This record gives sequence, structure tokens and C-alpha cells, in this order.
Amino acid sequence: MTSAPASAAPAGFHTAKVIQLATVAALGGFLFGFDTAVINGAVGAMREDFALSSGMTGFTVSSALLGCMVGAYLAGRLADRIGRIRVMVIAAVLFTASALGSGLAFGPADMIFWRILGGIGVGAASVIAPAYIAEISPAQIRGRMGSLQQLAIVIGIFVALLSDYAIAAAAGGSNEPLWFGMDAWRWMFIAEVIPAVMYGVLALTIPESPRYLIKLGQEKRARDVLAQVLSDGIEVRIREIKRTIVQDSRSTFADLKRSGGGLLPIVWIGVALSVFQQFVGINVIFYYSSTLWQAVGFTESDALAQTVITSVTNIVVTLVAIALIDKIGRRRLLLIGSVGMTLTLGTMAWIFARAPMVPQLDEAGREVLEDGVRVLLPQLTDTSGPIALVAANAFVVFFGMSWGPAVWVLLGEMFNNTIRALALGIAAAAQWLANFVISTTFPPMADVGLWFAYGFYTLAALVSIFFVWKFIPETRGIELEDMA
Repeated sequence: MTSAPASAAPAGFHTAKVIQLATVAALGGFLFGFDTAVINGAVGAMREDFALSSGMTGFTVSSALLGCMVGAYLAGRLADRIGRIRVMVIAAVLFTASALGSGLAFGPADMIFWRILGGIGVGAASVIAPAYIAEISPAQIRGRMGSLQQLAIVIGIFVALLSDYAIAAAAGGSNEPLWFGMDAWRWMFIAEVIPAVMYGVLALTIPESPRYLIKLGQEKRARDVLAQVLSDGIEVRIREIKRTIVQDSRSTFADLKRSGGGLLPIVWIGVALSVFQQFVGINVIFYYSSTLWQAVGFTESDALAQTVITSVTNIVVTLVAIALIDKIGRRRLLLIGSVGMTLTLGTMAWIFARAPMVPQLDEAGREVLEDGVRVLLPQLTDTSGPIALVAANAFVVFFGMSWGPAVWVLLGEMFNNTIRALALGIAAAAQWLANFVISTTFPPMADVGLWFAYGFYTLAALVSIFFVWKFIPETRGIELEDMA
């Protein structure tokens, strides 16, 4: 493998400009978080209006993830053809169309279509934002700038949930009419138009990636872009970009295979890492938490408020993770998270398993029937209810400080230079697929019993302890060029 030129030395840079460019690109992460979480406050009312079964509810919610897989797969290839900025604009257009279409949907079929369309935008944003940030940022601050993507995602989740709460409160309920006679849950989706348009407009104000420009042979334009972020070392950076472009062109899927056939063990470890991140059920919290808390006795207003609190917690612990990950290491952070998630998820499963089942009642006090069968829900007491609430938020704390950011850091570090891009793509696709499976299966699993759903997530968290202990390498302090 070609080593870095001896002349490569830390270059001076314009911090404010770098932060500006990285922040605009990270808006893609904000929309990523907003789009995946906005359905949380709408799912109950949407299910009622469209008369959806548990299985169809799960598929409608998670259908966006099918689009995410497509968007993530296409984004890299499209970005190499038309540039990073144009892909950002396309993603913004897809977000906008999906927001309007979802808000005006007539039934489950077109709702699923608009969710998938928005998912393509999410998938594209999840790939293009970190790629652009990495390509525009000086090496000395690339890690901190890259962390803006994860921070933007959790802030997007928070704003979506806060928006859901505010809209539902203004209307007096998510299924109550708000403006122009349209129910509040529809405005929850339409609210995404504002950040989506902002993302598209601001994307047009930032320069194209110098890596893409050099790949096109437009070295002068690339030099001008680098001059905006670097105060010296521009020629060294251009030589480095040229060298890595040559290296990337040599990478093929054959590089992911062992001599005896099959994928390299490190690729399978990356895939398993992505799957475990989703199988502990974190997205159930952000997709269904308001419905979940209503199901166990909280009012809609209180349930949405608890969901907002949970998302704030997620932001705070992400900042904690950013501060800790280079001090105690990735592997130790994952182990702490796995143990904490096992205990908190196990607590929730135990509480739901012991709770008596009572019929669900509608606003008029009548029993709710589904296909002629009474809907039964666990009844939490004044003691078990707060314990479940604390356990759910503690789960978010342990996940947010460990498996949330650490998995993305590891996936970017654990593969060697030859296979990094391809292996990361496979692992990311596995993550979207696992997310889809968990999101789709939660309503049917909850029909069996919330104890069953959270028991499964507890088992996944428990197995993840042994997986990390045996298979995850520590990458702290190791140069990327030294990865095996």
C-alpha cells in the first residue's frame, strides 16, 4: 500500500469556514433524523384513520427504510457522476415531496409510496453528508467535524418529536383538525417541508467537493475550494487526493473475499455490528414510543412529552460519547453500553410480563375491538409505571453513549484502506435492513405482549456483550493505514 508522502504535514486552516461548510452538509443528517422520527406522533392517528392492522401499521412505518437502502446504494454512484452538491439538492427535493405527499395521503398505499420516496432521500443524505464533510475537512479536525453528522441526526429526532408535540397540543390531539380542516397528524409530516427547503437552498451556497473536482480533472476549481478552508498545504492536499483516487480505483468486490471463498471475517464483523445496533430495538423507542406510553396508560400529551424528553437525553449522551470515545476506547464503550442496555431492557420486559392485562378503552369508555377481538394492554401501577419510564430513558442513555455513535466510528476505522468504502456500504445496507425488520415486527410482537418484544431486545443486548468481547477490535490510536 502506498504510504503518505513525507512532505505531508499538518496544514493551517480556516476554522469558521470549515464549520460553516460541515454544518450545511450535516443538515442532511438533521433531515435524516427528522424524517425517521416524525411518524412517531402520527402513527396512532394514522392507524385509526386508515383502519390499519398491526402488521400493516408496522410496514407503513418502516417502509421508508426500504427507500433508505435504495438511496444509500445509489447515492455514492450518483455523487461520482453528478457531484455531491447535486445529490444533496436531489435529496432535499425528495424530502419535500415526501413531506407533502405523506401529509396529504389518501390511504395506506400512497402513504407507503411517499414514505419510500422520503426514505430514498434519507438514504442518500446518510451517505453524502459524512462523505462531503470528510472530503472538505482538514485532517486535524475531521473527527470533530464528522461528529456533526451524528449530532445533527439526534437533533433532527428531537425537533421532529418536539414539532409533533406542539402540533398535537395546538389541535388538542393528533387526530383533531388543525388548519384548513386537516388533522394535526398530517401537519406533522408537512412541517418537514421547512427544513427540507432550507437544506436544498443552503446546499447551493457551498462549493463542490475538491475530491470530485479533481476526479473530473478540474484541478484549478479544486484549488480554489481548498483555498477557502486551508491557509497553507494546498498543494500537498491536492497530491494526497490524487493518490487516494488512484487507490480507490483499484478496489473491487473481489477484495472483500477470502482466498477460500466467502467474505473476509472483518466484513462479517462489520455486518454483525450493524445488525446488533438495530436488534436492541432503539428505533422502536423513536418510532413508537408515544403509542407505547399511551398503550400503558399515559395520556397522548404526556406520552409525547416523555418522547421529547427521551430525545433530549439522546442529544446529551451523544455529546458525552464524543467526549469519551477517544479516552476510554470504542470496545470498552460498547461493552458498557451492552451491559447497561441488557439491564434496562430486561427491567422493561420484566415489568410488562408481570403487569395484568386489561381491555383497551376508547374515549367513550367502550372496549376497543380489532377484527372482533378485544384489545388487551398491560396495566402499570403507580410504582411500575415510573420504573418502566426510567428504564426506557436509561436504555436510551446507554445506547446513545455507546452503540449509537461508536458503531459508525468503528465502521469507518476497522476496515483497511483497500476495502473500506465497499465494506462500509455492505455494513450500512445491513443496518437499514435490520432496522426495517425490527420496525416492521414490533406491532405484531407487541400484540403477543410487550414483554415478548422487549424480551427479544434484551436477548440481543445480552448476546452483544459476548460478541463485542470476542470479536470487536480496539481501533483507538491506530492509524487507518495500519488496519489489517
